[in-house]
Amino acid sequence: MDALTEAVVRGASAEELERIPVPADFVAAHIRQEDVGIFDGVADADVRRSLRVGRVPMPALAPDEVLVAVMASSINYNTVWSATFKPVSTFGALKRFARGGGYAARHDQPFQVVGSDAAGVIVRVGAGVRRWRTGDHVAVNAAVVDDQDPVTQHDGMLGVDQKAWGYETNFGGLAHYTVVRASQLLAKPGHLTWEEAACVPLCGGTAYRMLVGDRGARIKQGDIVLIWGATGGLGAFAVQLVKNGGGIAVGVVNSPEKAELLRRLGCDVVIDRTEIGIGGPVAPGADTVAAAKRLGRVIRAELGEDPHVVFDHVGRATFGISVIVARRGGTVVTCGSSTGYEHSFDNRYFWMNLKRIVGSHGMNLNEASEMMRLVGRGAVAPVLSEVFPLAEVGEAARLVQTNRHTGKVGVLALAPSPGLGVTDPGTRAALGEERLSPLRVPSPRQPVAVG
Repeated sequence: MDALTEAVVRGASAEELERIPVPADFVAAHIRQEDVGIFDGVADADVRRSLRVGRVPMPALAPDEVLVAVMASSINYNTVWSATFKPVSTFGALKRFARGGGYAARHDQPFQVVGSDAAGVIVRVGAGVRRWRTGDHVAVNAAVVDDQDPVTQHDGMLGVDQKAWGYETNFGGLAHYTVVRASQLLAKPGHLTWEEAACVPLCGGTAYRMLVGDRGARIKQGDIVLIWGATGGLGAFAVQLVKNGGGIAVGVVNSPEKAELLRRLGCDVVIDRTEIGIGGPVAPGADTVAAAKRLGRVIRAELGEDPHVVFDHVGRATFGISVIVARRGGTVVTCGSSTGYEHSFDNRYFWMNLKRIVGSHGMNLNEASEMMRLVGRGAVAPVLSEVFPLAEVGEAARLVQTNRHTGKVGVLALAPSPGLGVTDPGTRAALGEERLSPLRVPSPRQPVAVG
């Protein structure tokens, strides 16, 4: 273990951290350009084959960046996309980014450090960083934006150069160290552990923008919101945001076990889709209409009304149903397509019923900050379910790839064990462990030593 890593793990002071040299390389979960194509013609693109854990060179620090010692991270579906090189290899995005020259050139490497969540300790700040200092405990927002693009001052997600850190950039969060722009940083709530804080930024911020932000569905009191995949990372945050906003949450899951977890989250109506014949992708046409009508009857039987908003991130398997089941004048908000990007729906149910489809991508820094503020006040709980050591990142990503997870799957980087990083034990005690761990399941896994 190098001296800086040892000092971080030990909880050294900011002054000591600044005195210790930055190591020349570090341990990171990464993919290799030489592996592009290994899944061609393969039915099961198992991410455990392509995700490697090993040492990579430490990048130079730009003036507007900070170096964060990552204590914990989490798995997002974009890591599955990176590791399967589908729908496209992310090495192309790294090359395009590098063409800008200057510090951007660092991102074009024969490897990519992946991961779009992190919580940790700042160990270096660039010369142009004003609001952050060495020793600060932070979480990282995944949106990388150009602060010199005029539209960024309106909404960073509208910038043509906006990128997803750890997916469209190099040096992501599934590592012992990461380089991020100061405009990505969020203060870590003191009552959270490292792994709890690391599971919030990407899914929490995305759900906030979809439902609450000015460019999303803008839910209001009394709105009925149908949430697909309601015990996943996005869905579990969405349930809480709907409840906090005075809405009525209708969650859809695919098993009795997930249905029970959803009830623990306080979801108003819980639907196991396998019980109404929606066990998987539904063929376009009559099958989709029939499935939507079955789902709609269940919702009306419980609430007497159709949903105002449908929260869809599943994509091809659910989108045609979403368009039909939303009420007249209702909204379908979508941020992704984990089951396929080409959506098919019956346009009659859309145009003749005056519905809206809202595309939502990521979150700007203000939206990420507002979501973290809610978490900091205890109004929204982390949705961490399991924790893996970095050495087992392939297993963690495989769990997400095969949809065998609930909530967020955490990954310990420099944190030697779960449960560390709490600096406000009073707030944690007041909220209670049950409130902070609504989806947590016991795990026999023990993290490996860092080094």
